Amino acid sequence: MRTTMAIKKDLLNEVKILSAAKSNKEAVEIALEEFVKKRKAKKLLKLEGKIELSFTQKELIARRRRDVPHR
Repeated sequence: MRTTMAIKKDLLNEVKILSAAKSNKEAVEIALEEFVKKRKAKKLLKLEGKIELSFTQKELIARRRRDVPHR
């Protein structure tokens, strides 16, 4: 999707440096992805103690390793 925006040059340059992005587009995409991840993590943290899980943390980690063995 093509969009025109006025973005603070200093802010964009800082994102490019911190993310090692090669282009402005890549820097903006990285920043947006990280923003979304952070907000989703906050939502999950708000659920702490409100949902009862039927497995322990060790069991969860073991299941995750079976599903994604390269991690």
